[in-house]
Amino acid sequence: MTSQPTPHSPPPPIKAILFDLDDTLWHLAPTLVRAEAILYDWLNVHIPGVTQRFSNEELRALRMELLPTDPQFQFNVWALRHAALTRACHLTSENKDLVDQAMAVFSVARNAVNPFDDVVPVLSSLNERYLLGSVSNGFADLGEIGLAAHFKVSIAAHQFGSAKPGAEIFHAACAALAVEPHEAVYVGDDPKLDIEGAQNAGLRAVWMNRFDHTLPAHIVPDASCTNLYELDAWLKRA
Repeated sequence: MTSQPTPHSPPPPIKAILFDLDDTLWHLAPTLVRAEAILYDWLNVHIPGVTQRFSNEELRALRMELLPTDPQFQFNVWALRHAALTRACHLTSENKDLVDQAMAVFSVARNAVNPFDDVVPVLSSLNERYLLGSVSNGFADLGEIGLAAHFKVSIAAHQFGSAKPGAEIFHAACAALAVEPHEAVYVGDDPKLDIEGAQNAGLRAVWMNRFDHTLPAHIVPDASCTNLYELDAWLKRA
């Protein structure tokens, strides 16, 4: 059994930094708005019955209706979107065989993110001192985005089979980097999924607060920052 640090011992050296993606390395909301608009325009041409029956807001509502019907939808957003479009085609007697093409259109637009200005320079710097990985509940493709080279491991919930805040996905990333959880720091924006989840899994957790949010009183991160430069400064002191 691996020994754990005692409450009075100094923190172990940090060997690995694990990152959330959406709203940590780029702003998700405008990306999703743009991607859904591009998809809707495509549907209007290729599966017009869907857009005649459903607005974009009504398609979102359909996804929410389907969310509790299958456990995998809790961690596989791609599958949820695919199922909702398939359902919309069924309800409008449209060709559901085009749903795969529709999802390909959406995925391309979903990966057209704009990383924050601090992301590339700081990841490049951190790579010289730490093992870097990513753990995400979304389905962004780091290869398509152009950031994959910065990470030695990238784990997505829809491929792994379970999601944050469960400990398993954090432990899998640590194991892939050959570090113990207490030797890793997780950086993310979501108080429950990222901070509470990582700390419950035995990692240290840094809250990435780019949008001036407020933490619930019961969640206490090991550090808070508003950009990766501040994270780098904290790591140098940790």
